Order: sequence, then C-alpha cells, then structure tokens
Amino acid sequence: MAIHDDWKLIDDHHYEREWEFPDFVTALDFVNKVGNLCEELNHHAEMVLGWGKVLVRTWSHDIDGISARDLLLCERIDNLD
Repeated sequence: MAIHDDWKLIDDHHYEREWEFPDFVTALDFVNKVGNLCEELNHHAEMVLGWGKVLVRTWSHDIDGISARDLLLCERIDNLD
C-alpha cells in the first residue's frame, strides 16, 4: 500500500495528516466523508475539525500501534482527495 507523503508516523505509534480547506463547511464535509469511510472499514480515526482545517490520526487500539488497517484507512482517505 502506498500512502501520501503528508502522512507522518508519530512515535512509531500513529499516523497523522492535516488538510486545509477554504472554509468550515468544506472541512466539515471532509470529516463526514472520512467518518463514513471509517464506518465502512470498521476502523475509526480520530479527527480534529477547525475552521478550514482537519487533522486525522489513526492507530489500532487493540495493539496500541500501527496495523495494516491503518495503512488501508490512510490510503482510502487519500483517495477522497
């Protein structure tokens, strides 16, 4: 799996990536799309929504680290762009 270079591996524990948008409504729409994707994959990311910004973090809680599910989620989120 190939994920976008903007994903950062933090402390060998989780991936995070931030997106910028022109306004709050567009950022919220992206959060909703990511949320639907998380439901589809049954793997739920942490998201921080602000005006024109969204930060997404993902890790596998059951192993307290990165798994193939996280990479799949990152890749699928990348395809939302």
